[in-house]
Amino acid sequence: MRQEILLKLKNISVNYGGVKALDGVDINLDEGELVALMGPNGAGKSTILKAIFGLVPIQSGDILWHNEKISPISYQMVKRGVSFVPQGRRVFADLSIKENLEMGGFAVKDKRIIDQRTKRVLELFPDLKEKLETKARTLSGGQQQMLALARGLMTDPKVLLLDEPSLGLAPKIAKEVFAKIKEINEQHKTAIVIVEHNIKFLLEITRRAYILDKGKIVAEGGSRKLLKSEIIEKVFMGKTKY
Repeated sequence: MRQEILLKLKNISVNYGGVKALDGVDINLDEGELVALMGPNGAGKSTILKAIFGLVPIQSGDILWHNEKISPISYQMVKRGVSFVPQGRRVFADLSIKENLEMGGFAVKDKRIIDQRTKRVLELFPDLKEKLETKARTLSGGQQQMLALARGLMTDPKVLLLDEPSLGLAPKIAKEVFAKIKEINEQHKTAIVIVEHNIKFLLEITRRAYILDKGKIVAEGGSRKLLKSEIIEKVFMGKTKY
């Protein structure tokens, strides 16, 4: 049975100056789904995440949340149940792991709920649990990425937006990060939209994927099917025609 569509982008266009970053993009995200956004640099992948979270203005098109048209504003999206983890492992370097997690739950006023969520999140990230009072700047790159993911879960989101979670990580650490993302999706039933250049790892953990080029969606479908198709090579080698 098909799950309810949580999030829907209809004919979304975004301009940066005179450049069209997104051009008539349509995307659906079902409850509990893990979806990939792929494409070369400048294709518009990160812009989609920012448009959903209210970080860039939308020139035209509609965003629907539970089939209701919305105008995304970041703090309101957090309240609706959307969490955004930007690229670059943006942790609070001079705060401890515990303080970073508490900052992730800033919208929650009840300390008991914060404590409950911290405990729940740390069950997913046992390595962080052993270093709660450690400053974030002393962590390795992989540990900082795990902390960024953990902090993103402190609002107990229905949707998690991930922008290049393996950026700058060694392949072994990147594989661990992807395994953790899949675990979050399966255990918490969190719907996830993930932008990532590591195509092989990405298509192994996602169910569906959208491929973008020059602000347009040029292909979509099952991840395994796309992995075997020629469209990925064509897009990344610049051989597509419109």
